Amino acid sequence: MNRRFPYIILSASLALAGTAAYYSVFGLSKLFSAQATAVIVMASILEVSKLITASYLHRQWKSISFLLKTYLVTAVFILMCITSLGIYGFLVSAYQETAYELKNQESKISVLQLKKERYQTSSGDVRAEKESLNKNISQLTAGLSNNVIQYTNSEGQVITTTSSATRRVLEKRLDQTITRRDNLYTMEIAYSDSVSNLDQQMLKLQIDSKVLAEVGPIKYVAQQVNQSVDIVVNWFILLFIFVFDPLAIMLLIAANRLFKPKDEVVEVAEEDVSKVIDDKLSEVIDETNILKKKNKQLINLTQKDNLTIQTLQHDNEELTNKITELTTDIYKEKQKPIKNPKTKVIS
Repeated sequence: MNRRFPYIILSASLALAGTAAYYSVFGLSKLFSAQATAVIVMASILEVSKLITASYLHRQWKSISFLLKTYLVTAVFILMCITSLGIYGFLVSAYQETAYELKNQESKISVLQLKKERYQTSSGDVRAEKESLNKNISQLTAGLSNNVIQYTNSEGQVITTTSSATRRVLEKRLDQTITRRDNLYTMEIAYSDSVSNLDQQMLKLQIDSKVLAEVGPIKYVAQQVNQSVDIVVNWFILLFIFVFDPLAIMLLIAANRLFKPKDEVVEVAEEDVSKVIDDKLSEVIDETNILKKKNKQLINLTQKDNLTIQTLQHDNEELTNKITELTTDIYKEKQKPIKNPKTKVIS
């Protein structure tokens, strides 16, 4: 393993622990702002003590008593919880400023949106009234051109007359209706311009706002999971605190393990020395008995093997003698002369 690697892990653990301590101390000082200086001193000392305690537990785990071990582990765990709580307070405090600016921008946009909706509603009413006036103008114009007066009264009834006096009244009414329609045209244009102006103001707020740009990804995640932005931010803060300080402690323990010498002698208490010696002596005696038993078995196997070898040698000698005798007999038979067989004549 590279010699620099333990130092890299130690540096990373101290940097992470120092960052966590800074955020934690800052968050706790905000929580107890009346005595901020005293809280900073107390929290800083506790953070350093936590790292030292974690290192001590790792190095002396086998030699310390169960009671001391239990207390120190509990103390480290509680201090990790306090550190995580301080980090949580710091991050929540930082988010509150962003949340305030975000709500301020959203309120401005909401007000503009309400104004826009009111203008759109008024514009719709103007268009409806304008259409009604156009119908009245068409009816009055048609009646006057045919010398028959037809008009719609306030109750919606169509009235037909040929009275000259009524004709003059209706002509005046036609002029008034046309004037009213022209005014409605002007009002409709004004409402349309107001809606366009409000759209531009809302767009400018969204473009110029740094807060909306910063929380844009969070808002997108909140929309995907169907939750508010505050809840999603709280989830992210919890993820931060669950990996922040615990990771620093684990890296510190890993660095202690790498710096630990391979041939380190484990210290044993004086009252345990005799017990260790007795255990070692018992192990040696047991191993010696096992070796004696195996040696006896080997001797028995060797004796059996010697008997088997002697038997095989005797059988081999007998077989060799038989082969020699057979070879001699065959050689003698070959040395004997071959007699000519009798010949028969077939007539």
